[in-house]
Amino acid sequence: MWFFKTPEIVFGEDALFYLEELRGQRAFVITDAHLRRLGLVRRVEEHLRRAGMEVHVFDMVEPNPTVDLVRIGSDVIRAFNPDWIVAVGGGSVIDAAKAIWVLFERPDLDPLAISPMEPLGLRRRARLVAIPTTSGTGSEATWAIVLTDPRARRKLGVGSRENMPDIAIVDPAMAMDLPPRLTADTGMDALSHALEGYVSTWRNPFSDAMCLHAARLIFAYLPRAYRDGARDPEARAHMHLAATMAGIGFGNAMVGLAHSLGHALGARFDIPHGRAVGLFLPYVIEFNARVAADRYAHLLQAIGRPSPNGPEAAFQLSRAVLELLETLEQPQTVAACGIPRDDFEADLPTLVEYALEDPSTLTNPRSPTAEEVEHLLLYAYEGKMVDF
Repeated sequence: MWFFKTPEIVFGEDALFYLEELRGQRAFVITDAHLRRLGLVRRVEEHLRRAGMEVHVFDMVEPNPTVDLVRIGSDVIRAFNPDWIVAVGGGSVIDAAKAIWVLFERPDLDPLAISPMEPLGLRRRARLVAIPTTSGTGSEATWAIVLTDPRARRKLGVGSRENMPDIAIVDPAMAMDLPPRLTADTGMDALSHALEGYVSTWRNPFSDAMCLHAARLIFAYLPRAYRDGARDPEARAHMHLAATMAGIGFGNAMVGLAHSLGHALGARFDIPHGRAVGLFLPYVIEFNARVAADRYAHLLQAIGRPSPNGPEAAFQLSRAVLELLETLEQPQTVAACGIPRDDFEADLPTLVEYALEDPSTLTNPRSPTAEEVEHLLLYAYEGKMVDF
């Protein structure tokens, strides 16, 4: 038995107008100050007011939302008491909104206690709309929540199927002016979702379809969106679609070791999530070569590359990812992120510990030992091919 869960998805040009179809009294908009200054939030406010709602904007979300930020947001939202919560932003904003929503309806709950094992009883007070402004995290279509503990310099994954957004409004216009570096970072996040979701031990035929097509779209359109996205609406639209499809795919299959390593490195050294995960992706593909060769061959076929038999398929897919990283001018090694070797090696035991404890490791097709995780990290620091 398997569950395949998605929000209601409104996609395409002018999808934002769907906000005017909502029925309610008050809408609590969660976003960040930068997006508010850019005017993207104002568009959302206008549509909500046309729907007859009073609107309050909470714009305190910063990258890598913390547990403390979620608690502050829950205090503010309780005072406003909305019937709709509208998240406008990238993965950090949408993840924060999910957690704030849970605490709004369950003030007795610690944010880090949100889990599939804890019945939440959501939707008694409000429902959640997610409007992505980046084409990458897929958070608008998943139940995953990533929060940061700044004191431990650690990212923690929580979430429950109950806290998946009710509606995802995927309007490419919201990502048209995304800068090239953010386009690359978030695009590599989407690709990592697609590739890792397709080989995950929890994969299923529904998630396979989403992951395969998302991978095909990302290899075709991410270089174009990076090169000149502001003047290439076709590339922007396909990337926005691909990110949500990859989110649906991995949200129902989970991801793997590239995410575990990316979470660990990103939190310890303040590396953007998509950049960190994308950096580890080719090395993890090579690590999985012996157990997931057939799946990697399917992915090669999907992106229009020759597909050899056996582990060579994994190495060819790894090369394709490295080529894409080069096209996007993304770091291909940990050293290229500007992390001194002494600092990296000093943190190596902690990075290994955090990666092994990350839930994403559980669904990687090959279960790693602590020694293997350490070797992977060292290979990724230097850019060596994985040889075990």
